[in-house]
Amino acid sequence: MLKQNLQLKLGQKLAPQQIQLMKLIQLHTLEFEEELERELEENPALEKVADESSEEEYPKADEEYESEGSESIETDFDVDEYLYDDEPSYKTASSNYSADDEEFDNQSLLTEGQTLYDYLLEQIRLSSIDEDDLKIAEYLIGNLDTDGYLRREIKSIVDDLAFSQGVYTTQEKVTDILENYVQKLDPPGVGARDLRECLLLQIEKKVSSDSAVILAGNILRNQFDALANKHYNKILQKYDIDEEDLKGALDEISRLSPKVGGNFDTQTITINQEIIPDFVIQVKDNQVIPTLNNKNAPSLRVSDEYKEILTTYSHDKKSAEHKQAALFIKQKLDAAKWYIDAINQRQNTLLQTITAIVKLQKDYFITGDEKNIRPMILKDVADITGFDISTISRVVKSKYADTPNGIIYLKNLFSDSLTNDDGEEVSTKEIKQHLQEAIDKENKRKPYTDDALVGILKEKGYNIARRTIAKYREQLNIPVARLRKEL
Repeated sequence: MLKQNLQLKLGQKLAPQQIQLMKLIQLHTLEFEEELERELEENPALEKVADESSEEEYPKADEEYESEGSESIETDFDVDEYLYDDEPSYKTASSNYSADDEEFDNQSLLTEGQTLYDYLLEQIRLSSIDEDDLKIAEYLIGNLDTDGYLRREIKSIVDDLAFSQGVYTTQEKVTDILENYVQKLDPPGVGARDLRECLLLQIEKKVSSDSAVILAGNILRNQFDALANKHYNKILQKYDIDEEDLKGALDEISRLSPKVGGNFDTQTITINQEIIPDFVIQVKDNQVIPTLNNKNAPSLRVSDEYKEILTTYSHDKKSAEHKQAALFIKQKLDAAKWYIDAINQRQNTLLQTITAIVKLQKDYFITGDEKNIRPMILKDVADITGFDISTISRVVKSKYADTPNGIIYLKNLFSDSLTNDDGEEVSTKEIKQHLQEAIDKENKRKPYTDDALVGILKEKGYNIARRTIAKYREQLNIPVARLRKEL
């Protein structure tokens, strides 16, 4: 039985213009330039105004952006009345957005060359190996990763050979082919099952009577765990050697490659990493002046020619062909106006955001000292600008600023805060800076433990727990004291 009932729902939908603005805001300068060129190609009603100003002049934060395209499109007749006087709106409604629209990405370059797989196949097919064993060897090569390692279990490979290749063999046979054929190929170390085996295969290829090479091989073969954990005293006692002998062996090991497949082209995608700053920050007379890179502030306008073409159709309201042409032109004109408005909003949003960041981080921009970075989170900038936190997040995403102290990544200016012994809030970046300095100055023969680092920072006025020190140390990619030890 059918029933009718009323339901009240509250929902929010973004207009196409809002979606377009959000996409534009999060683009950095290179992406924005490419997006702008794409829009100019797709919409003939949109034009770029020749820039007569000097390239060194950047738009400042207190400037208002008014483009020639932001004014209303006027004609000597009612365009809407002309287009839709005898047709229902649903027959001519059109959307400039499709369901499969994707965010614009940087164009990537595909580089091709001889892969490690191809190089190994060439060698194995020229070797004196039986035809049946060749199939197994080729399958093993096909299971190597891009670094040249065999990460799979031999048992799994034996099972796959039986099910997918129709080759029935044993684990002993596969292991024999791996060790006596695949691991003998160039580059040395290929086909290893772990790091120890990879380094050992390389050192064994060095035919040398040098005592350092021989010692390095013995260490890798018998004392790898002690080496990995830097238990040097154990190695010294085991081989009854002095520190100079051990240093010589460690130098030989350091010359070995842990990723022997890394020197080959593997048909990977490489992305242009060129950085163009989105903002320019200048310091004059102890004042910080934020400006927008002029590539982010193009002068656009709606085409006068297209306006005139649309006006001419007022003389023939009965022609269906003219109505279709007028509809197309009006859509392009509206799209051009929306795009210019979105660009203007993007510029104002970027400038207001960077102005707020400069206000909060003025001391850092003047001195360039990271210790002067104040605690700052997205909400702090949102409170000053009045924008939503998600908008601020989009603005700082992938954005860089050119400062007197070099190009900086905006996200690096954001950090949480801690309170020091004087009751002042300090940035966690400041604490990490002191932590890095302490570790840089330590005696590498007796590096500081986390407990020792707690005491050092406490002397500087930062009362931090040991687990917090460990967390910051990991964020700085600094290993524990035992692994920082050197001879």
